[in-house]
Amino acid sequence: MTASTPPRPGEPAVRRRFLVLAICCASMVVVVMDISIVNVALPEIRRDLHAPVTGLQWTVDAYTLVLAAFLLPAGSTADRVGRRRVFQTGLAAFGLGSLLCGLAPGIGWLIAARALQAVGGTMLNPVAMAIVAATFPEPAERARAIGVFGSVSGLSLALGPVLGGALVDGFGWRSVFWVNVPIVAAAIAGAALFVPESRAARARRFDPVGQVLVVLLLGGAVGAIIESDALGWTSPVVLGLLAVAAVGALGLLRYEPRRADPLLELRLFRSVPFSSAILTAVWALCGFNAFLFLTTQYLQDVRGMPALTAGLCLLPVGALVVVLSPFTGRMVGARGPRLPLAVAGTALALGGGASFWLGPDTPLPGVLAVYVLFGVFLATINPPITNTAVSGMPRSMAGVAASLSSAGRQIGTTLGVAIAGTIVGSVPASDGAAFTRAERGVWGLVLALGIGVLALGLLSTGRWASSTAARAAALFEEVERPPRSARRPTAAPHD
Repeated sequence: MTASTPPRPGEPAVRRRFLVLAICCASMVVVVMDISIVNVALPEIRRDLHAPVTGLQWTVDAYTLVLAAFLLPAGSTADRVGRRRVFQTGLAAFGLGSLLCGLAPGIGWLIAARALQAVGGTMLNPVAMAIVAATFPEPAERARAIGVFGSVSGLSLALGPVLGGALVDGFGWRSVFWVNVPIVAAAIAGAALFVPESRAARARRFDPVGQVLVVLLLGGAVGAIIESDALGWTSPVVLGLLAVAAVGALGLLRYEPRRADPLLELRLFRSVPFSSAILTAVWALCGFNAFLFLTTQYLQDVRGMPALTAGLCLLPVGALVVVLSPFTGRMVGARGPRLPLAVAGTALALGGGASFWLGPDTPLPGVLAVYVLFGVFLATINPPITNTAVSGMPRSMAGVAASLSSAGRQIGTTLGVAIAGTIVGSVPASDGAAFTRAERGVWGLVLALGIGVLALGLLSTGRWASSTAARAAALFEEVERPPRSARRPTAAPHD
């Protein structure tokens, strides 16, 4: 149940609802596209700002790490103080961060501005979804609207390199950030005019201790991976970061079960489909973003392509997302997530295995054929992840489950960039033969992750997995029951 302002007199309700959907989709375009659009700009950023490989890793990971760490509380905060208010605040923060990214005089300033961008992004991803759900109360319309919203998200990730290449070649790397500013300004104005304010009937409480522990866990683990190449795994800094991550993990395991409204609802992980969905999200996006991080450097620095040409080489990925994503969504609805997960895992494994043979002089049709495999993977992975995460969960936990699956995607993105950069290390992409040899370690990882996704897809869709989801859902029955005062009183017996 949500409280919202009624449509303006004389304004068709249907048109107003689709304007709200368009505004929410615009916010999702800039947030999701910024994950992939920056990859095409990395070679020019490195040359212009004289950045090391770790600087490039942090340019991507400062954004995705903050998104992963703060996605969970953003939704509950919006439920409490108002979704439109948080949505507009997030747009403003994202726009300011984008402007500062484009003005950054050095790599440190760029990384800091990327973190500010992500702070705004955390207020847009789950909040926009909640606004869409509140705007389309009828179940069939809501399902279609959420389908459009999800498709825009996947398409934005896939088409980011193409738009990024055009901007970098035409206007320089700073333009990939400045392009966000007019879009954000239009979305802020549109939200003020058309998006109704809404709140949840019951908002989850804020969990500051849990939030700090999540930041310690993710920040410590990712920091250790990125800095290990330069400092070594036995350096005091890296060991200290690993210790911080361990403290965060142990703290979450001990503290969160004692909370009435924990940030990280550990009881959900008793469901095999849910646990598998989160792990699948991490592995899948880890593999894809390791591919994306290295591929833009391979195309531009090893093969000498302009940024736009490199982006166009990734067009098969985006085209397959456009063509196959609607079919994947319908297949999940009609037959369940098993087949799409199997296809996605197989495509990722084949893509990783085929990439072993990519070298500086590999014929371009062969390179594009490998990229088609990654496009099939991306087009078939997102709908089954979300479906598996929320399948069998009670309504009260559906939003938390969806937020955790989104956080899993961001964690996977962060780890993919961190691990890929660490495996390749300081090998310059200008030395094409050495760079492609170093890449093979990453392709072996991607192959293993694809096999893991396939195995999880088979494990999480059987009868035993469904029974664990039912038992986990039963743990939340008390939350689902209405308050005692709201229950209909039974009639007193007559004397």
